[in-house]
Amino acid sequence: MREDRRVARVHPTKERSMAEVLLFHHAQGLTSGVQEFAETLRAAGHTVHVPDLFDGHVFDDLESGLAYADEVGFGTVMGRGQKTVDTLPTGLVYAGFSLGVLPAQMLAQTRPGARGALFYQSCVPTAEFDSPWPKGVPVQIHGMDADPFFAGEGDIDAARALVKEAEHAELFVYPGDQHLFADSSLSSYDPAAAQLLTERSLAFLDALR
Repeated sequence: MREDRRVARVHPTKERSMAEVLLFHHAQGLTSGVQEFAETLRAAGHTVHVPDLFDGHVFDDLESGLAYADEVGFGTVMGRGQKTVDTLPTGLVYAGFSLGVLPAQMLAQTRPGARGALFYQSCVPTAEFDSPWPKGVPVQIHGMDADPFFAGEGDIDAARALVKEAEHAELFVYPGDQHLFADSSLSSYDPAAAQLLTERSLAFLDALR
């Protein structure tokens, strides 16, 4: 298992392989910050799909977004995520922020052909999807060490278990207590940590063959 708590600049490689990424937004919806992150990956040459699981709803705070997800049903949200792959190829990288990790992890574990997975601020035990982590699928997980959700609700423990289970896995733990620290449109945004998360994500995509 690799777990890194440093915040230091890491330079991505200059020549990037192309990946096709399915990126799921967090509980505040498809914010401009999530869209900006997707554009950063596209600018590096990757294809990125960013479905709207909240049917156009964007929320000012996490609590309101979670309340909406609870109202429509988490099963409905997961179903929307699963439906997005109906017209997409199998060789995808599944990525998600917070709540979006749930459909991303489900698809990475249960849909054959995944090329990799990127989980931001969340992770659940692989047993949640009645399937072991697929052999040969690399995964990278990011979260803050004092985040009340990631560190306080067991996600970091699930992440550590996953990187022990997977053949190729990295867990990056950043100092801080913000949950959605990589969304530039939110007050929780941490520029230094977000930059490092982005660089590490691009390096992960670069390494895929």
